[in-house]
Amino acid sequence: MLRSKLFVPGSRPELFDKALAGAADALSFDLEDAVPAAAKADARAQVAAFVNSAALRDAKKLVIVRVNALATPYFAADLTAVAVPGVDLINLPKCEAADDVITAANALDRLESSARIRLLVNIETPRALRHAAQIAAAHPRVAGLQLGLGDLFEPFGIDRREHANVHAAMFALRMAAAEADVFCCDGAFAAIEDEAGFVAEARLAHRLGFVGKTCIHPRQVPLANAVFRLDDEEIAAARRIMDAGRAAAARGVSTFVVDGRMIDPPYLRRAEAIVAAAARGQN
Repeated sequence: MLRSKLFVPGSRPELFDKALAGAADALSFDLEDAVPAAAKADARAQVAAFVNSAALRDAKKLVIVRVNALATPYFAADLTAVAVPGVDLINLPKCEAADDVITAANALDRLESSARIRLLVNIETPRALRHAAQIAAAHPRVAGLQLGLGDLFEPFGIDRREHANVHAAMFALRMAAAEADVFCCDGAFAAIEDEAGFVAEARLAHRLGFVGKTCIHPRQVPLANAVFRLDDEEIAAARRIMDAGRAAAARGVSTFVVDGRMIDPPYLRRAEAIVAAAARGQN
């Protein structure tokens, strides 16, 4: 479950327990942008200790660590420190091509051969967006793609307040993720006080099939959880479709009508996904 993913600066260990006690589905400990160069080593040690702790294991949250980019002198040490059983996903930033994913995955293979830890790959440059489908399909360790609109828009003067701009980037990323059969997570929204803007962007991501949204402040977490929650009617409708699908299969037909709408295999697969998500506790 990844409705909300809360960034936690690796250089702020006083925030770790507070984040753990909060309502975010996932915690993303950041060793990259949130940590100045002089504090990298200490932050790495603090995060490594925490992700190995019994408290984190008992919390049953999805645990993510954003390491520094491949091209930096910090990547190898970051990966060595956090490729441990307490971590579920390594968030790989500044990835621009399939080769970057393969290099990171091979490095992870040398540290953790079971392939339990998977990769959440950031798409945050024009080149990365153009190659997103190949990036997503580059290695079995890739679990999902994450959109970084700040890096993608700001250097080029692209207005994030323009709905069409955001929709275009989200749609392109969602199609790339769909092609590779991985999930898609929305990125951060920097205007902490603008709750309406956060919710509007989260709702757009939800309608495009993203699984959740990144939060940079705890106050954004309940907003994301509410937007990406499956409502009871959506689950009930999906169950009616599945029931009708079983009855149709028994009659040897592949299309049928539920609630005045014609249902064929793509709609049935969507209903099955909704019911499965509800069973995992996403409602």
